[in-house]
Amino acid sequence: MTALREVAVVGAGAAGLHAAEALRRAGYDGRLTLIGAEDEPPYDRPPLSKHLLDGQWQPDRLALRSPDALAELRLDLRLGVPAERLDRQARTVHLADGHQVRCQAVVLATGVRPRRLPGAEAPLPGAHVLRTLADALALREELRPGTRLLVAGGGLLGAEAAATAVGLGAEVVWLVSAAAPLAAVLGAETAALLTGLHREHGVRIHRGTAAAVVRRRGRAAGVRLADGSELAADAVLMAIGSEPATEWLAGSGVPLDAGGGVACDAHCAAGPGVWAAGDAASWPDPRTGRRRRLEQRTNATEQALHAARNLLAGPDGARQAYAPVPYLWTDQYGLRIQAFGSPGTADRFELVDGSPADHRFAAACLHRGRVTGAVGIACARALRQLRAQVAAHAPWPPADPVTRQTADHAPARLS
Repeated sequence: MTALREVAVVGAGAAGLHAAEALRRAGYDGRLTLIGAEDEPPYDRPPLSKHLLDGQWQPDRLALRSPDALAELRLDLRLGVPAERLDRQARTVHLADGHQVRCQAVVLATGVRPRRLPGAEAPLPGAHVLRTLADALALREELRPGTRLLVAGGGLLGAEAAATAVGLGAEVVWLVSAAAPLAAVLGAETAALLTGLHREHGVRIHRGTAAAVVRRRGRAAGVRLADGSELAADAVLMAIGSEPATEWLAGSGVPLDAGGGVACDAHCAAGPGVWAAGDAASWPDPRTGRRRRLEQRTNATEQALHAARNLLAGPDGARQAYAPVPYLWTDQYGLRIQAFGSPGTADRFELVDGSPADHRFAAACLHRGRVTGAVGIACARALRQLRAQVAAHAPWPPADPVTRQTADHAPARLS
């Protein structure tokens, strides 16, 4: 570690900030450059579709660290300037403003960018994505009582934005392509509960596939569907997924996976002196052997800490494989839904506490008799107990006496 004097972290979101902090906490005292494409210091993204969008929070509340805390990290902070090229041989990151940053090691944490529909590839009034602070503020300006908002995309981002918008009085159409939106993330039972809540609150769920944004008088006026029909709207939110922001790595020799993510090894390394963390990083899952990439806030933090520790261990140090238990949460209609692992892969849903009908439950999500996920609302203790079962891909019923006792007193199995 004494020979390491120059480290660059590319990406100033949660993953990049936590990587920088982990390096300092572990004793690294050399030059540490944090590069961010946005003008704002590191901020938290999950509230964008909720507390910021509905006006409960203002932008300053999203800051991940105070100015004083950032100053204590002694960063060479380069904000508002994207990285354009990585020269691994020269150990240099080239920036869009023409400057170059020398680095003996680099952590890639550039995250993802939202996909856009044809017709709105370039900025278009009334057509929105929701990834940055500026995106959220622009959409917030459009949300008024009676505004017709069309949300294209059946994932968690689209669901959260739809719930927030209808709470502000907007008339919301949620356009989804799957018969059971959110089931692939939260499992069929929890997805059914949430889509029911959307309908109860006035969201109109329309099944179809968006083909393009309709333009009229210079702004978005709805979407055209794959079948040729159109849905009219005053504003359109494109929540149709994202792709890793890794195009700047072209020609660098950094390996990318089939989806464009940085292809790391089990230790979060993507080559000599190159590490990756967060939404753009993929790695081999030790449980399945398949490559995995997670766009989850908790993963951004955990993987950044892991990459920083392994970076400082050096080429001959004791590196540790990254084997997280994925965790996500979503806030909709006053409920916080939490999930570990992969509930969407389950073929059985076993209640261990509460009842979905009461909006209070914890459940094990099983695949071929083993616990591959857990999901719940307002049952934190039972859900925490299930986390260990998820981590171990344990058989069901559990051998652990505490978890088994909880399961034995739960209502009958739902399947």
